[in-house]
Amino acid sequence: MTNKMTSNGMQKYGELLRMLLEKRGIKDAEQADVFLNPIYKRDLHDPFLMKDMEKACVRLFEAIEANEKIVIYADYDCDGIPGAVILTDLFRILNVPVEVYPHTKDFGVGVYIPQRNSEGYGLNMDAIKQFAKSEIKLLITVDLGITAVAEVAQAQVDGIDVIITDHHLPKEILPRACEILNPKTDNYPEKMLCGAGVVFKFVQGFIKKYGEFYKIKDGAEKWMLDMAGLATLSDMVPLVGENRAIAYFGMKVLKKSPRPGLQKLLAKMNIDQRHLSGDDIGFMVTPRLNAASRMDDPMRAFELLATEDEVKGGMLANHLSKINDERKTLVTSIMREVNKKFSARGGSAFGGENSDNLPEVIVIGNPKWRVGVLGLVAGKISDAYKKPVFVWGKDENDCIKGSCRSDGSVSIVELMMETRESFIDFGGHELAGGFTVHNDKIHFLEETLSLTFNKIKKEGLYSLEKEADFVGDLGVVSMKNWKEIEKLEPFGLGNQKPIFLFEGVKIEKIKKFGKNGSGEHLEIIFSDINKNKAKAISFFSGVDSFKNKLEEGLSVNLLATFDLSRFRGREELRLRIEDII
Repeated sequence: MTNKMTSNGMQKYGELLRMLLEKRGIKDAEQADVFLNPIYKRDLHDPFLMKDMEKACVRLFEAIEANEKIVIYADYDCDGIPGAVILTDLFRILNVPVEVYPHTKDFGVGVYIPQRNSEGYGLNMDAIKQFAKSEIKLLITVDLGITAVAEVAQAQVDGIDVIITDHHLPKEILPRACEILNPKTDNYPEKMLCGAGVVFKFVQGFIKKYGEFYKIKDGAEKWMLDMAGLATLSDMVPLVGENRAIAYFGMKVLKKSPRPGLQKLLAKMNIDQRHLSGDDIGFMVTPRLNAASRMDDPMRAFELLATEDEVKGGMLANHLSKINDERKTLVTSIMREVNKKFSARGGSAFGGENSDNLPEVIVIGNPKWRVGVLGLVAGKISDAYKKPVFVWGKDENDCIKGSCRSDGSVSIVELMMETRESFIDFGGHELAGGFTVHNDKIHFLEETLSLTFNKIKKEGLYSLEKEADFVGDLGVVSMKNWKEIEKLEPFGLGNQKPIFLFEGVKIEKIKKFGKNGSGEHLEIIFSDINKNKAKAISFFSGVDSFKNKLEEGLSVNLLATFDLSRFRGREELRLRIEDII
């Protein structure tokens, strides 16, 4: 009877959608309804389930009422910066003046974002000394601080209370902050919130507790979901549970967000805000916001998102687009150098079979490479060679620093923890991290990491072919099926875009396209034995970018996702190539 009810309940969904839901472990109508139709009150947990939430809200209330000077200390990426904007929104509602630190007023909030290249990640002692001189009484961290034991102790000595909001893994000893808001340190149900997600919970809690006192409208925090959603999509946290709800409602708010800087940035990229997609965030918006810290000053990205001035928003949108172009040029130049180095070592420019000549973990670097862009370089190398990659350069303080990425075969943080004697400092997530290395150990790092890799690697590496959601012919590529797939949005980690495997399809036509005739992208027309045809695209790819060189008439297996283009206002359904085998 139960099976019949479940079966009947799922019949309201189309066959393709039912199959894709089942792939996600969703097999009955109730689960499907929760997943497909998030509800704000149901799917967002009570913020006071965080252990120190009550105390954090009280401490902030006391600081505001006592006219204490406050500083927001946020990370420089597209998690910390939107988190700082969420707090800025709260202070504006409370009529507390906010400006970029150092602010000169006797009372108010300063926003401080460290420089990626000179200061690096996390709280730093020099900044804390500055805050003490400025008579700061409360420091609120965003997306950092959970490992800053010495820095928080120094702040205490200087009479500064610290509220840590973070989501990174703690070490054995926690900082002795006034309050710690981090789901990984308590029993909060959603362990995988991003940094801005934690800040959003803080603001939600504060409004719940003091909204009536300050005459704030109930649910005022919902307009801040654009920033929480942006960060959740940018920071690669799993889009399930509360994160799915934050991303889902975040996208709804982003599509009508009144922020002038965001609107100007979208217009600059020819993106219709009403049709903004998760891909637009991941491929277009996030890189431009991150370009600020990689190439210039992270404060430019904060100002773009926080400004209420249209003219300033337009100027900042132009600036971020310009430095993002410079970032692309720099990464391309480093990748050319990388490919030369690999050719000399017996590898090839695009990985493939020759990657067997390379060690289990690739370590590559150059003291001249700009540290801020090395995460992008590590990601490109890892994608090409299907191996964990560590890329290093030297920062402004002559320290060897870098970024690392995993192909999924090992947890990058576990790999560094098992070889911690090689590092001065390190941190990150399972798939991505950052590190600082002793000058005398950099030359042995590749061998050390490769030996450790063999001890802790995961068995059964993720394979696109194995993980394909659907195997069939090109006849499945239709607007009807796209509308079914669209119901699963937003996509990301833990809820990937469905991957379709089309076996034995023929390459009918290959065309190159790109900005100003650059030809840096591929457009391919595929056909199958049933005479179905479909257009597929692959950005920043050539005919040599896959395992076999592509040519017209070749029969291949195509792995792809659906992609709805709205270029110049014209809707076109096509495929986006994941791999060609």
